Amino acid sequence: MAAESGARDGVTGRGRGDGRAPVRLRRAGAWLAAPATLSAIAGATIILLVGIPVLFILLQAVFPEFARGGSFAAPFSRLDIVTHNPRLLTQTANTLLLAGSVMLGCLLLGLPVGILRGLFRVPGARLWDVLFLIPFLIPPFIAAIAWMMLLQRNGYLEGALGFNMSGFLFTFAGVAFVMTLNLFPLVYFAVSRALEVVGGHYAAAARVCGAGPLRAFVLITAPLSVPAIAASLLIVFAMSIEEFGTPAALAARTGFEVLVTGIYTRLSDYPIDLSGAAVGSVILMALVLAAFLLQNWIATRRSYVAQTGKPAAIERAELGPWRWPALGLFALVGAIGVVIPLFTIVATSLTGTISGGLSLSNLSLRHYEAIFATGSRAGQALMTSGWLATVTALAASLIGGLVAVIVVRGTARARQAMDALSILPNAIPAIVLAVGVILFWNSPYLPVTLYGTAAILLVAYTAILLPYPIRYAVAQLRQMGGSLDDAARVAGASGAQTLGHVLLPLMAPALIAAMMLVFAIASRELVASIMLAPAGMRTVGTYVFSQFEQGSVQVGMAMSTIAIVITTGILLVVNLWLARRGANPFAG
Repeated sequence: MAAESGARDGVTGRGRGDGRAPVRLRRAGAWLAAPATLSAIAGATIILLVGIPVLFILLQAVFPEFARGGSFAAPFSRLDIVTHNPRLLTQTANTLLLAGSVMLGCLLLGLPVGILRGLFRVPGARLWDVLFLIPFLIPPFIAAIAWMMLLQRNGYLEGALGFNMSGFLFTFAGVAFVMTLNLFPLVYFAVSRALEVVGGHYAAAARVCGAGPLRAFVLITAPLSVPAIAASLLIVFAMSIEEFGTPAALAARTGFEVLVTGIYTRLSDYPIDLSGAAVGSVILMALVLAAFLLQNWIATRRSYVAQTGKPAAIERAELGPWRWPALGLFALVGAIGVVIPLFTIVATSLTGTISGGLSLSNLSLRHYEAIFATGSRAGQALMTSGWLATVTALAASLIGGLVAVIVVRGTARARQAMDALSILPNAIPAIVLAVGVILFWNSPYLPVTLYGTAAILLVAYTAILLPYPIRYAVAQLRQMGGSLDDAARVAGASGAQTLGHVLLPLMAPALIAAMMLVFAIASRELVASIMLAPAGMRTVGTYVFSQFEQGSVQVGMAMSTIAIVITTGILLVVNLWLARRGANPFAG
């Protein structure tokens, strides 16, 4: 008891005069100094990766000559492009119209199946969950090309049934349709998980009090699910306005321009318009930031707490006579959103010639053989993307872990500053970050530049994908109290020892999951790659993009199939590993 009392006295500073209290205070002070150092390192890293590139975009938008020797002449002289350039205004209006249409489409497609999955016992529920994850694993650009191969003139649909739907696909409605199929799982998972949390017991209690099933759903279940549904729709909105692949593949053929394609055109077509690209980036960034802040406000404005002593089990109702119609709806959504585009991708990669169509005599593996041939450009692209993705995963997870420690365990001032900095990567589209990276690392102020080297891709990838490890690690740390930290300090551990022996091992499952996700996305990243890759350097994304532009669709689809298989395999292995360990980095 005396030893225990002495330990408590040492920690609280109420020593008994034996000299132990100052030692404890010094050790506590060392712990407090460690987060300060970590805050400086993590904060400087985020500022270098994200803050400074964004600052250069803003400076270029205000000062048109800034990229030429850092001149601050003629401020605001190009801002009239916002009001006097009909093309930019049209692109902004089209961006908002497209994002709103995709939001509505995702609501119509994802809400019914999400409600059924959350409230009823759907046969094969977990299999449907896995199936609806696949659209996230297919790059949007590839999915758009797959729908082109299916619906265009002389496409697979016309070869099988004698008609095509090119008049629908190459329109605004077609672009919105394809983007909806890529993003509807966000609404599906948000709705189903929200209804799982709410559970059926609230509706059951309402029915005991005399409410009918419809009344209980409208007055009890639906209102409790609104924050999650609204947040998912706003995420869909943000992802829609920054999506590059689908508009680049489909919208360009319809004359329907959006901000992302406009920014890319201003940077890739002669004459290069840096100021116009910067102004467009500022508009796009403002739209995404507004959506993010609105989503954060909705998510934090209200919270619902069950007034019970223990968590209630999920109570799902039986479908009864609606079993087969419900399964039919799931099958229809799965076929349109997953099976058809995935089948088209694989089938195209196996066709010897496009004109030969889908027939047994036209099946061939020669496009895969070309990829794996010794010294092939495709093989070099795979190797390049492999090591770039590996280094990016390690760097992003290390930075994300440090940021998470400061956000969750830091002092009030450090936590607030780091919270504000960690929002930046979430709110900035990939193409905007790419523009900022170009402006900053190509600046005449720098004595040494990374622009034109492979390192510039590492910088861009890490900045774009940094939110994933930050979110996962923060969620994992918030599940754990501070008692383990206190115990380590009582035992005499320094801040570095506590971080290395206590916090990092506890964050390991979340960080490993984040590393695998970052690896999977970085290995097929498109936007930053086509804008920043040095001459002669190919990644999976740039290789596939160039193959489609050159008309080598089968080779591009073969490479895409390999990327999808690798991504799927990595995520499945990580999920199985986490399930065996009982870890859940996604909670909280």
